[in-house]
Amino acid sequence: MDVPEGLRYTEEHEWLRVEGDEAVVGITAYAAAELGDIVFVELPTVGTELSARQTFGVVESVKAVSDLYSPTTGAVTEVNEALSSRPELVNTDPYGEGWMLRIRVADTGDVERLRDAASYCELIGVA
Repeated sequence: MDVPEGLRYTEEHEWLRVEGDEAVVGITAYAAAELGDIVFVELPTVGTELSARQTFGVVESVKAVSDLYSPTTGAVTEVNEALSSRPELVNTDPYGEGWMLRIRVADTGDVERLRDAASYCELIGVA
């Protein structure tokens, strides 16, 4: 199972990559595999203010519909528009082209409280 170093992870299986004062957010390869083929992604609009652990959207697969949770507090600065026509990118490249949104990080403490790769591996039971 792919769990890249240098990212931070939530217990709900979102990942976060800090880039300056913003963070890129998506769901992990583990979550994408558990969901199966993703057929629809609903994301917030640019400018939406999110709180850490607040629902920001929905991902729908052939198996289930799951809420998405913000790993940090901040404003949405960009959403991945490609997912509206190609939601399968979340399955094929969850840490690259399958990213979901960018957030201007309001509280770096939120990021520090997230799991690192080793801790996330323990959570999902992979070595």
